[in-house]
Amino acid sequence: MNNPLPPIFALTPVAIAPAKILAEFPVNSFLENIVVTSDGHLIITDYESGKIYSITNTGVVTEVAQVPGKAAGIALDSQGHILVDGADNNRIPTVFHIDHQGNVETLLTIPEGIFLNGMTHLTGDRYLIADSYKGAIWEINLREKKAHVYLQDEKLARSIPDDFLPAINGLKIYNQILYVSNTQRQQLLRIPVNQDYTLGTPEIWLTNINLDDFAIDTQGNIYGATHVYNSVVKITPEGQVTTIATADQGVAGSTAVAFGRTASDRTSIYVTTNGGMSFPLPEGVLPAKVVKIEVGIPGL
Repeated sequence: MNNPLPPIFALTPVAIAPAKILAEFPVNSFLENIVVTSDGHLIITDYESGKIYSITNTGVVTEVAQVPGKAAGIALDSQGHILVDGADNNRIPTVFHIDHQGNVETLLTIPEGIFLNGMTHLTGDRYLIADSYKGAIWEINLREKKAHVYLQDEKLARSIPDDFLPAINGLKIYNQILYVSNTQRQQLLRIPVNQDYTLGTPEIWLTNINLDDFAIDTQGNIYGATHVYNSVVKITPEGQVTTIATADQGVAGSTAVAFGRTASDRTSIYVTTNGGMSFPLPEGVLPAKVVKIEVGIPGL
């Protein structure tokens, strides 16, 4: 990858938004995903260490738990408890539950899974999880502690089966549409969510768009982490792409995005990074960061 930027990023309009580095972590910390609690705390997964951190919106960092394995996708249940997907120490895909005291429970294992990644709420006790190497979406039921493949489709899979890059990665629902990033294919997909919460047929919405995880605002704009391209982009409902942050703003190795949830940060996004671990900058791998970016529109 001597020239890592595909044409869409080289030609994308740039409109840099105000940004602030909220917190820093040691070099080779792979901050993977983020969710925000109702009282404004950022909950962050560190993939390699399995550690889960809480960060206040003033930047105070606290380690709240460590799962016995890898920590990837993250969500909150109806009680505000933390759900983390990843893998246990035997590399078996696993969903962990963490209560308010930081106690870690293995909620369920998914031996038929391969690489669990992004997670989002569907309805009630039901959540969806991206399986980046299986090319599938799992549905998990918290009450029943069960999982099954909810949708498997070629568009969710890698175009080159043994490529190390993840295929289906981030996933979020907006206006009865499930938006899904396929990182390996550099595509953003849309999947209808039916009234009974079954999923329709995936369709390719955008191509040449390298996204990891992302967040959506109340107007339907998508804010996506581009990971190895060291930027954050804004995608309008019409499909126009604009770069709003680059490595100069601290987002080298950007991995995920989430909106603030308090009156003071509802129009801000928080971006997790790994400092460029997957594709280092010329100066090498940087400290991992959490960066706050003002976008001017509240999140969902």
